[in-house]
Amino acid sequence: MRACCGNRGIPISQNKPEGPTLIRQWALEKLSRLFLFASGAALFTFLVSMVLVARRPPEVVAMVPPPIQTLIQLPTATPTITPTPTPPPIAILAGHSGGIDTGAVCPDGLREVDVTTEVAHRAQALLEARGYPVTILAEFDARLTHDRTYAPRVFLSIHADSCVYYRSGFKVARADNSAIPSTDDRLVRCVSEAYATATHLAFDAPSITPDMTEYHGLEEISPQTPGAIIELGFLGSDHDLLLNHRDILALGVANGIDDFLKGDDCPNGQTGNQ
Repeated sequence: MRACCGNRGIPISQNKPEGPTLIRQWALEKLSRLFLFASGAALFTFLVSMVLVARRPPEVVAMVPPPIQTLIQLPTATPTITPTPTPPPIAILAGHSGGIDTGAVCPDGLREVDVTTEVAHRAQALLEARGYPVTILAEFDARLTHDRTYAPRVFLSIHADSCVYYRSGFKVARADNSAIPSTDDRLVRCVSEAYATATHLAFDAPSITPDMTEYHGLEEISPQTPGAIIELGFLGSDHDLLLNHRDILALGVANGIDDFLKGDDCPNGQTGNQ
């Protein structure tokens, strides 16, 4: 006797799938949904990671999952360039400038301050053309103080002698109480050698006075700053040179400072300090 059939003549045993088949269908549906969800999440994570990396590469990449990190190409880092420190300037003091004391004056009106100021500025232009930064100081410049904090690369004060006609020549000296006498002596030698070559004036060591070796400017710069003072010549006997050839005076000053900074020993130069 056959099993009883349904309304359509299909055996009752075929109306419903067997149990294992239902389980497989349910599992496949779940896996499909899970796969779609995981794929969407991975795509979203990838897109967000790319956007963030474009904004903050180093920090964000470390937070991105390793598989995605391999797909990210970071921009090449630009090397950091350390700026070269700017060397301190050369300080040239124009004697008697910036105040009411004009220094020595000749009967024809030639003033010491006019000579020193123009020579200082001409020397500045020559040195700056060679790449040196230069500062021009007034006689009692605010940067010159008793606490001696002003530390230029080199300090040179420019002056001229009185308007007399019984002697001629120039001289250069350092401070008697110099903390770096050998360095200061080399500066004096370089300036005196180059100045004598440019001007053909004689070095007049006997006329060096305490006004030079105890000059206030040399006591107001850093003890470790090479410093000196030059008297360019006598306003009387060397009148024409100081009045009409200041470019030559400036060249001698600039060449002397340049030679010193280049490390020359300047063996042919002279020093007035004993």
